[in-house]
Amino acid sequence: MADVLRIGNCSGFYGDRLSAMREMLEGAHDGQGLDVLTGDYLAELTMLILGKDTMKDPSLGYARTFVRQLEDCLGLALERGVRVVSNAGGLNPAGLADRLREVAKGLGLDPAIAHVEGDDLRGRADELGFDGALTANAYLGGFGIAAALTAGADVVVTGRVTDASLVVGPAVARFGWTATSYDELAGAVVAGHVLECGTQATGGNFSGFKTLPHHGLPLGFPLAEIAADGSCVVTKHDGTGGAVTVDTVTAQLVYEIQSTSYLGPDVTTLLDTVQLAQEGPDRVAVTGVRGQAPPERLKVCVNELGGFRNAMEFVLTGLDIEEKAEWVRAQLTPSLTADSVTWTRTALPVPDADTEEGASCLLRCTVMDPRPEPVAKAFTGPAVELALASYPGFTMTAPPGPPTPYGVYRPAYVDRAAVTHTVVHAGGSREVVADPTGFATPEPDAGRRPSPYPAPADSLNRRMPLGTFVHARSGDKGGDANLGLWVMNDGSAKYEARVTWLAKMITPKKVRELVPEAADLEVEVFVLPNLGAVNVVIHGLLGQGVAASTRFDPQAKGLGEWVRSRSVHIQEALL
Repeated sequence: MADVLRIGNCSGFYGDRLSAMREMLEGAHDGQGLDVLTGDYLAELTMLILGKDTMKDPSLGYARTFVRQLEDCLGLALERGVRVVSNAGGLNPAGLADRLREVAKGLGLDPAIAHVEGDDLRGRADELGFDGALTANAYLGGFGIAAALTAGADVVVTGRVTDASLVVGPAVARFGWTATSYDELAGAVVAGHVLECGTQATGGNFSGFKTLPHHGLPLGFPLAEIAADGSCVVTKHDGTGGAVTVDTVTAQLVYEIQSTSYLGPDVTTLLDTVQLAQEGPDRVAVTGVRGQAPPERLKVCVNELGGFRNAMEFVLTGLDIEEKAEWVRAQLTPSLTADSVTWTRTALPVPDADTEEGASCLLRCTVMDPRPEPVAKAFTGPAVELALASYPGFTMTAPPGPPTPYGVYRPAYVDRAAVTHTVVHAGGSREVVADPTGFATPEPDAGRRPSPYPAPADSLNRRMPLGTFVHARSGDKGGDANLGLWVMNDGSAKYEARVTWLAKMITPKKVRELVPEAADLEVEVFVLPNLGAVNVVIHGLLGQGVAASTRFDPQAKGLGEWVRSRSVHIQEALL
């Protein structure tokens, strides 16, 4: 077998399955263990959570669950020669490294623990134009991780690197790629993007879940076998739940991306060059990935404290639902002094429902303000006072609660010179990672082009759900919603014609029809012909991001499933 780097993932977010690290270390049954185990703990919302942690205790700011996992598994990882790479350092990678050394000492172990820093720009936020930032972290690449591993680190913890950098770094260390190995780096970015969300690559959040084997096992976490040319095979340990198919890998590839040019600190990855093939059971080959020079500036994740929020839900039951909602709104609105007041209502109940719950819907009032007072008793008091003075059947889903602070995420950019990408090796020596010397600015319209497939023959149309043969995966990037749609890889002879139909039908105008909330928003559509997919970006659908959004689905996680349920005209020849 050719030389490959076997690299796995044991966490897709801060709160993922604690047992996954041990499962991945113990799970190899084919005589080949892992070389590297990664864990992704950071997201835009996580940085806000960690920022609030540091307000209470400056020694915190890292993912504490990672400490628990490594305390349980460090001895096993060292015994099996598996190196651990994680971004669990968050806002305090040095503090996490020190804490891990304490844990190791208590276990009688002496691993080489390094950390990567330089991403945290809080101390220069005002100077760099991030006034009032609670957190401000530049996205670093993988070469710092590579330097730490090359120097012999057993464990590397980082702050805010890109999620894919956790895979790029070990691959650079193994294969000796340079800053201009663009195709190889891009291949590793794709592998990292597939692995970064854990079990989303093995069937989690997969719209084709009914095709997965259901045998009661937890979904297995993914791993990739990366070759020296940057190609890889995505797979999972034998005997674990879920599946690795072209569709499950596609689902993760189209998750939370923007255009076909995937910008990273090390390389610009051309997503429309990715080719997938089912190599065997639970084995998907990823080949053909091309890369270009990275962008000149680094992206920065900025979180600010936006103010305070509160919400109350009123239950509306039986007849006259709309009139009941109108009355309670008219009664409560004059008392509200918050800057922002948002009313939303769930779907009307079915007529003649056979349960009280089925005959009910919810009316939600969400208020937001820079100060806590307008969203505290000034809001909840008047609402409670209506209990005997409003619509018949007045009740609420929960007693009134106190205001909670919310944050606002915004992306920003800085010159690379403003960031000192630094590795602190196990012995304490410091190494500054050099910046790339070549940069590129991708065409902004890349990917917005006609499908290369011939148009299907005309035929009669039937009105059916889009999801009849189309999968979806959706998510958030700040205030933008990302929606990936692709044709099922079910072996149908109609596959190419279906791809053509999808690529031609999904236009910004059509997206606004399918998602009426987007009627006045900017919508971009990018074609990914090799994946039989289109990627949709709906700008501003989520307002100021998950922590500040008043939308029913603030991270757009269910957006794809809603769109799949919408009816569209499908040519009978495609069915």
